[in-house]
Amino acid sequence: MRENELEQRQMEAAKIMSVLKEQEAKLNSIIQSQTRNNDQMEALYTLSTLDIQQLEAHRDFGLKLMVDIGNQERVIANTNAILARKMAEVREAHKKVEILEKLKEKQEKQYYKEFLDSEMKELDDITSARFNIG
Repeated sequence: MRENELEQRQMEAAKIMSVLKEQEAKLNSIIQSQTRNNDQMEALYTLSTLDIQQLEAHRDFGLKLMVDIGNQERVIANTNAILARKMAEVREAHKKVEILEKLKEKQEKQYYKEFLDSEMKELDDITSARFNIG
């Protein structure tokens, strides 16, 4: 039961990590778009004829990309916080599994000790009975 809980928590954490990687890839894509947009805007400045509408379009697109980058960074920060909480849950579930395993080992040792003690007592009783009879 505890092992199932641990596995479930690990799977949830893995899913969150996967989502986080996708979000980081999206952020990198936005940053690359911003770099391309800046390069295109600089290329427009070097042309002999200056097209104000194109410059404004690139500037507006650049502003939008900056907002998108900020938003994506916030999404990533939130996902990191969720991942941190989920990893704490995984650690807690792992501790529970370890504690349960140690308890089982202790109980098993105690059982075998009691079993061996009772066997030794039986053998002692049998030996005592033989000497008392003879």
